[in-house]
Amino acid sequence: MSNCLFCKIIAGEIPSGKVYEDDDVYAFKDIHPKAPTHVLVIPKAHVATLSDCDDPALLGTLMNRVRTIADDVLMLAPGYRVVINVREGGGQEVFHLHVHILGGKKLPF
Repeated sequence: MSNCLFCKIIAGEIPSGKVYEDDDVYAFKDIHPKAPTHVLVIPKAHVATLSDCDDPALLGTLMNRVRTIADDVLMLAPGYRVVINVREGGGQEVFHLHVHILGGKKLPF
């Protein structure tokens, strides 16, 4: 999608603190971190929200990469939180499906 912030990041039009990339997903540091480690994992295919995704394979790949990034790249062995905000009422600010990985300290609920 031409006007999507995250699509522009994937395309390299906007710089990001890239953490991980493969054929299916892109992960980068959140510019407004809510924890010592705060990374966003996004599918390269544009999907506006979780509610708009009817592709179980894409969701499975996305969550598998979240696990890989958290465990193998970020080394969050003590634990981490995974958050998906859905639509404006759920706190979603950028309308490109994304998963937050938060860690680096004990997180309150």
